[in-house]
Amino acid sequence: MRTAVGGTAAFALGSEALAATEAAAANASDAADTSDVSAVAPPPTPGLSSLWYTAPADDWEREALPIGNGALGATVFGTLASERLQLNEKTLWTGGPGSVQGYDHGNWRDARPGAITAVQDRIDAGTRLDPEAVADELGQPKSGYGAHQTFGDLHIDVPDAPATTPDTYRRALDIADAVATVAYTHEQVRHRREFFASHPDGVIVGRLSADRPGGVAFTLRHTSPRDDFTATAVTTAAGGRLTVRGALADNGLRFEAQIHVRANGRSATVTADSDGTLTVTDADSAWFVLAAGTDYADTYPDYRGEDPHAAVTRAIDRAGGRYESLRDRHVRDHRALFGRVALDVRAEVPDVPTDQLLADYTGGTTATDRALEALYFQYGRYLLIASSRPGSLPANLQGLWNNSTSPPWSADYHVNINLQMNYWPAEAANLAETTAPYDRFVEALRAPGRRTAKEMFGSRGWVVHNETNPYGFTGVHDWATAFWFPEAAAWLTQQLYEHYRFGGSVDHLRSTAYPVMKEAAEFWLDNLRTDPRDGTLVVTPSYSPEHGDFTAGAAMSQQIVHDLLTNTLEAARTLGDSPAFRAELEKTLVGLDPGLRIGSWGQLQEWKADLDDPKDDHRHVSHLYALHPGRQIEPGSAWADAAKVSLTARGDGGTGWSKAWKINFWARLRDGDHAHRMLAEQLKSSTLPNLWDTHPPFQIDGNFGATSGIVEMLLQSQYDVVEVLPALPAAWPDGSVRGLRARGGATVDIEWADGRATRLALTASRTRRLTVRSDLLPGGGSTFKAIAGRTYIWGEQPDRTPDRT
Repeated sequence: MRTAVGGTAAFALGSEALAATEAAAANASDAADTSDVSAVAPPPTPGLSSLWYTAPADDWEREALPIGNGALGATVFGTLASERLQLNEKTLWTGGPGSVQGYDHGNWRDARPGAITAVQDRIDAGTRLDPEAVADELGQPKSGYGAHQTFGDLHIDVPDAPATTPDTYRRALDIADAVATVAYTHEQVRHRREFFASHPDGVIVGRLSADRPGGVAFTLRHTSPRDDFTATAVTTAAGGRLTVRGALADNGLRFEAQIHVRANGRSATVTADSDGTLTVTDADSAWFVLAAGTDYADTYPDYRGEDPHAAVTRAIDRAGGRYESLRDRHVRDHRALFGRVALDVRAEVPDVPTDQLLADYTGGTTATDRALEALYFQYGRYLLIASSRPGSLPANLQGLWNNSTSPPWSADYHVNINLQMNYWPAEAANLAETTAPYDRFVEALRAPGRRTAKEMFGSRGWVVHNETNPYGFTGVHDWATAFWFPEAAAWLTQQLYEHYRFGGSVDHLRSTAYPVMKEAAEFWLDNLRTDPRDGTLVVTPSYSPEHGDFTAGAAMSQQIVHDLLTNTLEAARTLGDSPAFRAELEKTLVGLDPGLRIGSWGQLQEWKADLDDPKDDHRHVSHLYALHPGRQIEPGSAWADAAKVSLTARGDGGTGWSKAWKINFWARLRDGDHAHRMLAEQLKSSTLPNLWDTHPPFQIDGNFGATSGIVEMLLQSQYDVVEVLPALPAAWPDGSVRGLRARGGATVDIEWADGRATRLALTASRTRRLTVRSDLLPGGGSTFKAIAGRTYIWGEQPDRTPDRT
């Protein structure tokens, strides 16, 4: 069995297994082909890689600063008298097997033969149905769905701390090193705290120091959020180690955390107290390591593994030695990912805290505005590294961070856009390794998804609907406007195929992506229905999230299935899968309604019938899936013009994630100024002082979507052409970017001035023909045979011209 531990063993046993997992992820990742992960990459421009503040955090959602290693996370408050670290372990979830509510994976608890066909017949007869009516026929209340849980809080009580915040106080998060700090001077003694979450060692680490010998003293304690947080919970302290151990009341999930404290100094002591606390006195400095885990395992149907005690203990024991060694390993590991990409938009970094920088933002009109925009771009990359590393679950609605036992939307995995959106920047922003948890999570959905496909639809393949949890919830619930979305499985496969398109690993395609894609395609080969209106194949019942009525052939449904079948056919040809299966895909694509239709006012229709209201400003613009993240709509086409009409009509409002999606839409339409306007709107009205995106409340997908959108302004490759500066906004007339990734296996560096590229460097990680499009190239473009490992340079100081074939 496999045990989940906060970044240590995490679905595997021991450090050797984790190393093998990471090696496999690196081998499958094209990004690893062009990055020297053994080297410490230089950090970006100082000031553009730090969030900092002049006061402690008071509000978790708005002000606390996040650290994470993919499985373990904390938010740092920087409070003086009692430092607070709110803790998370990603697998600490209520619900699932063993839940007191009972658990059914969302599958129908009562047999409903013919229910879907009856709804389809009613839609055929009347073209549309009210969501409540469909939910009455096909939905059911959730049971045992559960929610992500906070792991409580670690408090560091500091005696004789200042009663008010000193003028010298500074709380910061260096996203280039992934280290949070708190520093202040009190009674002529300089105090400093450092916190980081190490992926190599699988622990959270903290250190308190002072520049006066013996100046460090504190008591460390852990608190749970409320009395009924667990059925059994025991906190003990002995030998410098504090242990929290128990089981969730709802489902019996066992959990454990250990915190080991070490103190330096001639008179330093660490005392274990009978109340389950640790007290440090007379230390020059003191530091701790924290490991945590549960007995969750991603194994259907029981989702349980080994007791976490042994793995947590190993993690603490392995993290012994010197604080400096732990910190060095952590920084090197983080920089090897984070340092691959640098963005320079000629920003001026003012000496003001980040909350003031955000408050002063004018919409991108100044050099200091550009500093915030560049910081926000890199912050999205930082958050993805912190919340998604090999060996744990993927980033959820809040990434990794959650301070509640009943968080918004359970802090779950919504798969009608949100989980997919979290990974939009992963490939292009040169963080391909972060997709390993996503790959594993989607693979783990197949087993329960097969059962749902068979029992609910009577078909082959696998399916998942609107949202899911770590326990394989692939069925339905009864929230009328967000319960039915069988297209979600098809959409989830897109990222797996994108990993191949960027990196080119046929092994990854064969072993990981294609089996999932093929089964998702088989589901739709069995479930598409002939539309009596025109004889095309349509998804029915279909629902355009989270908007309108149920119909047949809603645009988004058709576009997603078209994307899946197209990708699967390409992959089948690459791998030489059976001619019969390829022929079935080809025949179905010919008969499939593509979901592209221009309506009466020039819009791209959201539904097959012309039902769009030009005054509708709903936050979802789902019928533009074919524009982004799909690739059906190319610039300059009639479909692109219609998409622009629809997008203009919807306006520039919406929630945080919606604005982020619109950045990507406008960039794909080659309107960099409008894309930048949407970035400005997100920063002005959908970003909190700690730069988290807000729906509201906090949802992390807006951070990731905005980072993706900035990449789309600078580099696109969805049509198998490397397009340089396709949507550069006028607000960034001069600048450079290093390390972006393009499909086909290329790492791209770009310099530009007066809105035009002046230098382009492309490093190939695969030997293949590439097409590059840029005004910098003669004739506006070049097609050549790129050789793996070579760098091709155009513009100023060229030292190699492309080999032409």
